[in-house]
Amino acid sequence: ALAAPTPASETPEERVVAGLERHAHPLRGTRPDTPGHDLRALSALVRDAEIVGIGEVTHSSKELFTLRHRLFRHLATTQGFTTLALEAPWSAGVRLDEYVRTGKGDLRTILKEEGHTAGGVWSTEEWLDLYSWMRDHNRTARTKLRVMGFDVSDVDPQQYRRILDWAEEHEPSILPGLRRRYAKLLALPGDAKERTDALAALPPERLKALAEDAEAAYHLVEKAGKVSPHVLQEARVIHQMTTMYASEGSELHRNRDRFMAENTMWWKRHTGLKIVAAAHNGHVTYLSPYPQHYPVTQGARLRAMAGRSYVAIGTSIHSGGFRAINPDNGKTENFDTGTAGPDSNEHILDRVRHRDYYVSLRQAERDPATRKWLDTARPTFTVPATYLPGMLKAPLALGQAYDIVFHLHRVKAADPL
Repeated sequence: ALAAPTPASETPEERVVAGLERHAHPLRGTRPDTPGHDLRALSALVRDAEIVGIGEVTHSSKELFTLRHRLFRHLATTQGFTTLALEAPWSAGVRLDEYVRTGKGDLRTILKEEGHTAGGVWSTEEWLDLYSWMRDHNRTARTKLRVMGFDVSDVDPQQYRRILDWAEEHEPSILPGLRRRYAKLLALPGDAKERTDALAALPPERLKALAEDAEAAYHLVEKAGKVSPHVLQEARVIHQMTTMYASEGSELHRNRDRFMAENTMWWKRHTGLKIVAAAHNGHVTYLSPYPQHYPVTQGARLRAMAGRSYVAIGTSIHSGGFRAINPDNGKTENFDTGTAGPDSNEHILDRVRHRDYYVSLRQAERDPATRKWLDTARPTFTVPATYLPGMLKAPLALGQAYDIVFHLHRVKAADPL
């Protein structure tokens, strides 16, 4: 399509804003129960997708979480998406999946216990509301909604026990070897935070030995005659976790995002279900905002493996509150981004006439001026789980990072459990 003519008096910035506005769809709100008429255009944009990544610019802002809940609810009830895949450990996903399918366990307790790995930034009332809705939906739905965790930052002891129980019943000959290989991992301290802290504190040679044990255990399961695909995947995740911790620097993050993408694709292949992948913007994106730390993102790998059936949705805020770990004291506290600067992507996004909206970047880039702006790296809010002021504004070219962006003018910190 040809770009609409623009008045000669328009500035370059005004031309970019006009190009965005032509393809922007106003958002009526982020409340999950908001009627979905304003999301009809989104349905068309993801019609051919099998995996939709929905990012969060901060790891704990209220409206970002309620927006994702609203989008997942819409995609689940109108577009056939059934799995919520999380930036959370595989074993956490198993507990949450069992809860939303059967009601087993106390949801608040599960969230508090499993949220410790990131300072509790995901242990919030907003996530509780989402899983509670999924459980209510599943009480009467013919097709059950599911949860899976694609991250490898932690493995709960129950995951080892499921593998050992399977071996005891089906392949008792490998049970002594599995017990020996998993002994040191099972000896790690009790809760999720203690385990991850203990792993991070181990010297490289100890971590390498754990990775070798986990790899050997994986091959024992892999070569078993009656192997279950799910049990093999659980053994693979343990191998992934130890491999990640045995890596250093950017290689650790490269491995983490690779494993997160591989686990997402494993779920897609073995269940056939359509997936909403929930993670930080820095993972769902095609282009890393911190290439020195995250050389290749989960989103880039998903696009390489799934092709155009993967769609990346980023979120953007002009300003707002969030919860993050304070590195000075290790506590999770409330912070504020401040207002986006005049040289930022958010400054232009916020000039669009809608307070909150979403825009297809693939459509907007048909306009030459807008395409040039989208392909130019500018400071962009990218807020990690730990509050590091110097990392809040990473240079990013939006058009190379996402297919769609949801922009919110202002957000508040999420409500902790």
